[in-house]
Amino acid sequence: MSAAQSPRRTVEEQLATVLDAVRTLPPEIRPLRDAASRTLAAPAIAAHDIPLFDNSAMDGFAVRMADVSSASADAPVTLHVVADLPAGVSDDPPLEPGEAARIMTGSPTPTAADAIVPFEDTVGGLADSLGEVKVLRAPTASGAFIRRSGADLRAGDPVVLAGERLGPFQLSAAVAAGADPVSVTRAPRVAVVSTGSELLAPGDPATRGRIPDSNGPLLELLVAEADAEIVLVARVADDAEAVRSATATAVERGADVIVFTGGVSAGAYEPVRGAFDGGGEVEFASVAMQPGKPQAFGVLDSGTLVFGLPGNPVSVAVSFEVFVRPALLALQGRAEIHRPRATFVADAAWTTPPGRRQYLPAIVDLSARTVRPATAGGSGSHLAGGLARAHAFAVVPAEVDAVAVGDPIDVMLVG
Repeated sequence: MSAAQSPRRTVEEQLATVLDAVRTLPPEIRPLRDAASRTLAAPAIAAHDIPLFDNSAMDGFAVRMADVSSASADAPVTLHVVADLPAGVSDDPPLEPGEAARIMTGSPTPTAADAIVPFEDTVGGLADSLGEVKVLRAPTASGAFIRRSGADLRAGDPVVLAGERLGPFQLSAAVAAGADPVSVTRAPRVAVVSTGSELLAPGDPATRGRIPDSNGPLLELLVAEADAEIVLVARVADDAEAVRSATATAVERGADVIVFTGGVSAGAYEPVRGAFDGGGEVEFASVAMQPGKPQAFGVLDSGTLVFGLPGNPVSVAVSFEVFVRPALLALQGRAEIHRPRATFVADAAWTTPPGRRQYLPAIVDLSARTVRPATAGGSGSHLAGGLARAHAFAVVPAEVDAVAVGDPIDVMLVG
């Protein structure tokens, strides 16, 4: 890549540059208990039917439909209870005409039964459920309250598709179907490096000229939420050699991605630019967005992806969402790499930067479908406090001069 400053490019052009460099990480076979939050490299296939066997959907009695079809409150049908079937049993008792089995939810349905009568449709209910039962209401049809084997999935069916994340719902479904083990991509290994001689460790008292490093904790959590693994968190001074040293450490630890914050602009003390500019591996670009205009991206000889983000916290948050998070998900082979978006209506007016796409930290009202700035300061890249109130970014096109109340706004949902 050319290390020279390129003309201002669009967000789409910068993202395409990033994604063109991404190569999906290799798959590995893992037991389900160790695969949570991973991305499937191959579909998880059902080992057996769901449900595994015909079973009762209600607590009540397994019956023969022919025996109870005429039951009513005026003319109850009396059946002889010949078996008791709590959950977990494998019994399959025969039922002769006029016989029933007491059955609990989830218990295998006797082969001879073709309907379930719930306790509430009998005279005595649970209190009088052994010996004889008097049925007051006939089931609506044959098969009533019986969950049929394979009604949900059949053995051999895909349960979770390749490219999908094994979240709680997906993991539960895979367990239920016996799809264990599974093939998943490994988690990307990420190094986070904050640059700036002014930075203090989180928790250290701030003083004139020194500020807490909020970017490090921000990125640690954002990386974890993207299902990647942190292998290094570091802070370095405004010194190019310190950036080179941190890079070497990250590569030694097997980092697939290094994310630097700060040091990529055009100031006198820009350590990331000083470390990489002219080396041919990392390109420094001006992107038509606000915040986040200065961006750096490249690929080291080791194959490690390098991101250089602006140093202000809102710029870091936006740049991560727009460029880094999609790359981390693409490394995992995720089918969907972008945050969900929806159109909301502005319930406040705000200004926009000329000629640049705006990503404004925003508050959305899901019931009213409205959006407003999270802070009165708008999208100022230094306004870290406003991030605490934001759970979305309002995305305003570069050609829009200003937002008025009632305007439709594209919103990226992040929280």
